[in-house]
Amino acid sequence: MKTIKYILGTLVIAASLSACVKDLDVIPIDPNANTADKALVDEAAFQSLLAGVYTGYACPGYYGKDGSPSLSGLDGGASQYIRGLYNLNELTTDESMISWNDQTIKNFHWMNWTTDDSFIYSFYSRIFLQVSFANEFIREAKASSVEFAKKNEYIAEARVLRALAYYHAIDNFGNVPFADETSIVGQNPDQITRAKLYEWLEKELTDLIDGSDLAAPRANGYARADKGVAKFLLAKLYLNAEVYTGTAQWQKCADVLKDLMDDGYSLHTTSKGNYSAYQELFLADNDKCTDEIIFAVEQDGVNTTSYGATNYIIFGSTIGDNPTMNPDEIGITSGWSGIHMTPEFYDKFSKDDARYLFHTEGQSRDVIDLMAADGLNLQGYAFKKFLNRTSEGGFGKEKGSVDTDFPMMRYADVLLMAAECQAHNANIDGVSAYNQVRTRAGMPTVSALSLSEIIDERARELYQECWRRSDLIRFGLFTSGDYLWQWKGNVFEGRAVDAGRSLFPIPDSDLLANTKLQQNEYYK
Repeated sequence: MKTIKYILGTLVIAASLSACVKDLDVIPIDPNANTADKALVDEAAFQSLLAGVYTGYACPGYYGKDGSPSLSGLDGGASQYIRGLYNLNELTTDESMISWNDQTIKNFHWMNWTTDDSFIYSFYSRIFLQVSFANEFIREAKASSVEFAKKNEYIAEARVLRALAYYHAIDNFGNVPFADETSIVGQNPDQITRAKLYEWLEKELTDLIDGSDLAAPRANGYARADKGVAKFLLAKLYLNAEVYTGTAQWQKCADVLKDLMDDGYSLHTTSKGNYSAYQELFLADNDKCTDEIIFAVEQDGVNTTSYGATNYIIFGSTIGDNPTMNPDEIGITSGWSGIHMTPEFYDKFSKDDARYLFHTEGQSRDVIDLMAADGLNLQGYAFKKFLNRTSEGGFGKEKGSVDTDFPMMRYADVLLMAAECQAHNANIDGVSAYNQVRTRAGMPTVSALSLSEIIDERARELYQECWRRSDLIRFGLFTSGDYLWQWKGNVFEGRAVDAGRSLFPIPDSDLLANTKLQQNEYYK
């Protein structure tokens, strides 16, 4: 791993910005002035430390987008958590390709990355930094003699945030280093197999859901980890159980989804009129969409800034070289001209679909040459799903950094998971769930479900939200020749690639640093 700047035996929270989670909007603890035993003197101090665990998902460091990142040796913009998640889970699929020549970034779409890829290393390091942050909070909180009513609730909250990082670890890397709050700080962790990590996550999330310490869904406010978030993660774990363990768990997934569907969430269906109800979920004031958003990573154009998360998605998707794509309409200063879609993805949409949020004028449908010296930014249609505009037609606080939160978990995904479970013969009403999503989009309802339609509906509903790679793997379409898109496998018409690329490699540098680790089989 890259060197973590703040030794994890001391407090890891420092900031010149307010906390990412509004309900934890407190002054973070300065690690240069305090150690845990001196600083954790009251509930407010625990809130400061917990706020930093959330901040790790939103920002590359604790000093703003131009400050030093928490991981030394990595670019502060490229090492932000959601940006790394996007690179590995969208750029590798039929959804997105990128026109930049930043190091090895095009290798994701070509599916020819190597074991020393710096972008893979960056996201891998960020995942385990988040695990370390959560472990440190849990460790210090359990050891502290300070008592207050919500102490155990805060510990449970940190456990959910840790489970989120480990979920991304099992999904992207498989067999990974494992440490919890009982591990010895500074000692290289042992490697856990994908199957064993699945068992650990299942038990951890089940304990959190069944226990009394974690807050009920939405009881502790927007963008906070609660039982709804834990249930969503457990449902995702069961949804992909066959990929992770070789044994499908469709009924277990359905049972968790039915529980989650009774928790009061609903689709966001009423708009203020300036944008559709669907697009309001991806605007600068989407924190108001608490009916549908189960968990979000918060962004604030003034207090929580980075070159990742929705800043990356919005600026990167805006083609500054195209005069017909007005940055003002998107709510930003200028476009970065980076992210484009494939024609295969575009063809899944009807223009009558409320989720058809693309810019085509001045852009070619095909990406003829992914290495073109001139005109590359005008190849491939552009996304206009995420905006730095408000539902009432205004702008975010700033045009240079966006206010739009990243909705990592939505109720629409719950409904589509239910449909998939029923298609695999689980006992759940997936047809009506599926039709709720279709109706909101203005699309015809169905009377029966097919897996081929479900995977396309997931594409239409959840694009740019970092689920596509996982979905394609589960449906057997990610590496196979059964579904091709432009430049898959580094040829224009697309080709199959080795199934081993369904997992990313353990970075070479971590294998050198920790001799307990073994490389994933394909990359040996």
